[in-house]
Amino acid sequence: MQFASDNTGPVHPRVMAALAEANEGYAAPYGADPLMDAVRARIRALFEAPEAAVHLVATGTAANALILGCLSQPWQTVFCARHAHIQEDECGAPEFYTGGAKLTLVDGAGGKMDPDALRATIGAEQSRGVHGVQRGPVSITQATEAGTVYSLDELHALTGVARDFGLPVHMDGARFANALVRLGCTPAEMTWKVGIDALSFGGTKNGLMGVEAVVLFDPEKAWEFELRRKRAAHLFSKHRYLSAQMHAYLADDLWLELAARANGAADRLAAALLGRGILPDHAVQANMLFAHWPRVIHQRLHAAGASYYLWSGTLDGDDPDAPLTARLVCDWSTPEDAIDGFAALFDSDA
Repeated sequence: MQFASDNTGPVHPRVMAALAEANEGYAAPYGADPLMDAVRARIRALFEAPEAAVHLVATGTAANALILGCLSQPWQTVFCARHAHIQEDECGAPEFYTGGAKLTLVDGAGGKMDPDALRATIGAEQSRGVHGVQRGPVSITQATEAGTVYSLDELHALTGVARDFGLPVHMDGARFANALVRLGCTPAEMTWKVGIDALSFGGTKNGLMGVEAVVLFDPEKAWEFELRRKRAAHLFSKHRYLSAQMHAYLADDLWLELAARANGAADRLAAALLGRGILPDHAVQANMLFAHWPRVIHQRLHAAGASYYLWSGTLDGDDPDAPLTARLVCDWSTPEDAIDGFAALFDSDA
């Protein structure tokens, strides 16, 4: 009953096999390996972007922070959702790799940015001349940290606001595949066709050992990204092991299959909880859900070996009926019996 995070699950066997195959013999370093050529071509084809620059890094934090470094200046601010991953979970990496650009938080429901709020927030900046930060890029998390997914219309509305102010747009796609599967659209339709300039294309949370792709739809930023990646110590010498993972991930649309499995598991979990009167706090649109129930049930679940994060409160407390919020995340390997066993614990006082 492992629901702590999708980065706690195993690497898919086809990815492990690809790593073993890549380990045979010798290959050029630093991304000059033949597998990287194939990855680059495949991503360009998937995104219908033949001129896009494609690079690999090992972590989502590196992907996000290095992209934002290319899109912003140190005296600017990055506009993002109040609970964006770059705000809450990257230890100031965006500020560090941009040379000091700040983050300005934008409100909205369900973990999203509201377009009107974004417009008002951008408009309020750059009003103090040399004394204030200047307007910088907009960063959109898709899927959001609340497990919700921006529709194409919502994405278009946000990028439209950014364009009105002449600002570039970055998409943090750590769970890009989960969002894409839910929307049933193409990668191009969810990125450059709605106005996204640069994408962090996630894999680690969807069955890979540790690799993320950076897709720059403006190829003029490619050389700057390469320099920033090297200077930040994120250019792998034995790059073929990153390439091999991504190559296996994209082959035969494994990435979509794994995301569909994770989303389906989350749907099953949400339905099982709903059948027991537990209503998710947000729409379940990707592979995670938030919900709350009494402390005494949380204690029972943890005693039975369930693993998940509490988003509010602690297991210890005097009031057994106090509602505590949980975050439950499914990955490609989440078994149905784990979901059913977890839900069954709500039915028993044992």
